[in-house]
Amino acid sequence: MPRPRPEPVQVVKERREKALNRMVDCVPYIRHLGISFERRGDELTAILAYADRLIGNPMLPALHGGAVGAFLEIAAVVELEWSMVWDKMESGPEGAAAIDAGRFPPMPRTIDFTIDYLRSGLPRDAYARARINRSGRRYASVHVEAWQDNRARLFAQATGHFLMPPPDER
Repeated sequence: MPRPRPEPVQVVKERREKALNRMVDCVPYIRHLGISFERRGDELTAILAYADRLIGNPMLPALHGGAVGAFLEIAAVVELEWSMVWDKMESGPEGAAAIDAGRFPPMPRTIDFTIDYLRSGLPRDAYARARINRSGRRYASVHVEAWQDNRARLFAQATGHFLMPPPDER
């Protein structure tokens, strides 16, 4: 029996983009802050679009620390969630069909989240990337870095620990 033909690359890309957008749209606070995500393969970059309402100190002006903290935590949680979604989509037709139907794994829950504010966030777009240091059956550790104009010049970074959903719910 001949092997089935692989799906065209464009079909796979569209499925992944659709899954990411649906996953992010499940969290209204992400939309409220104006955060979006760009995907390159399995790597995500979070983008916090500048808005005047994000300014905490108009005298500087500087981004509000709460908005920056929320941005970093969202980047970490979405990275963890995306890793579970990616695994499920790549596991075969059943997993891909479940994601296509909108059956996403439960979101990880924050245990603790520590933020280092390295400098003031300027009134412009911000970017963040999260790196999963460890992801086990119950627990995950994630590091996030945020920058604005220059990737090498971070304005904030964070480390978070998360409670992962049980394996049977993923």
